[in-house]
Amino acid sequence: MKKSNEPTEKELSAEAERLFEKGLGDLGYTDQDLERCARLTWKINALKKEQHAVIPAHVYQRAEIIHGVADMVGDSYMLSKLCAQSKAKRIVFCGVRFMAETAKILNPEKEVLLPALEAGCSLSESITASDVRALKAKHPGAPVVTYINTSADVKAESDVIVTSANAPQIMRKLYSKHDKIIFLPDELMGANLAKALDKKIGRDLITWKGRCIVHENFDASSVSLYRKMYPGVKILAHSECSPGLTAVVDLIGGTGDMMKFVEKTKAPSYMLVTECGLGDLARTKFPEKVFVPMCRLCPYMKATGLEQILRVMEKPSAGHRIEIPADVIAKARKPIERMFELAEDTVKL
Repeated sequence: MKKSNEPTEKELSAEAERLFEKGLGDLGYTDQDLERCARLTWKINALKKEQHAVIPAHVYQRAEIIHGVADMVGDSYMLSKLCAQSKAKRIVFCGVRFMAETAKILNPEKEVLLPALEAGCSLSESITASDVRALKAKHPGAPVVTYINTSADVKAESDVIVTSANAPQIMRKLYSKHDKIIFLPDELMGANLAKALDKKIGRDLITWKGRCIVHENFDASSVSLYRKMYPGVKILAHSECSPGLTAVVDLIGGTGDMMKFVEKTKAPSYMLVTECGLGDLARTKFPEKVFVPMCRLCPYMKATGLEQILRVMEKPSAGHRIEIPADVIAKARKPIERMFELAEDTVKL
């Protein structure tokens, strides 16, 4: 495939200015950083047109990706929906492997590329399809509710997929017909769901011992200190955090829930207890609001850079192409579509 041309000095300057106006300057990007990013984003955006490609980016991705080349930005649920609706021939997924796999499940006829091979997920890797089959055998009749942060093979063994935002809604519906549910794989989210739904772990809710390396390490003891330092601060925590932490915050939910809360409320300051990428996105989207840092970087989400995106678009290797057997795609698609149905009230149980 022909390599994209280099931008002219005028085009490079205009692209750098565009990135600055998107808020990258406020995030600490220097003129040199902006010029480096601009040269890459210009080439990537030119290639997108040539290849009829689309770039979805998770909210935890680097700011230069979100503001420089992404066509759609969101949490796992939103990106799943948008990828399913996309008419692009090529999807270059800026996230982690399980997200790219979800895009392939919903778009089996399209080429799906993952720019960074090392973009895995500790939570997704904590469970296998054989683990799910063993749990189903141990708890016959219990529906398997699986967090979207899982592999295609695990999704294929599930009854319905959920996100951090829609899990309570969907599970309430399932509990109207079932006494017991298997929830996989995040045990901390499972504990938060058990509390929210008034269920007992081990009896009503069967969980797995998976955890996210970012969210499991946030400490509840620092919350009271931050409230003293920043009077009136609203503290929002991802539902993958420990129950000890979620018990003392103002909102528990997914990244989409957090952004909606910030948009619709007025407070002296906000603290987003999750991966640092969401804080960067919030600062560029709501420049008039104050954000108190309390975040952790995800090494998997930050594995993707503009250089990797350009490289995979110019010359993708077999390893970067997401390939899933047709029978796994067919099985995994059903619980994802079930999520869409139950989350959007298009069917009743």
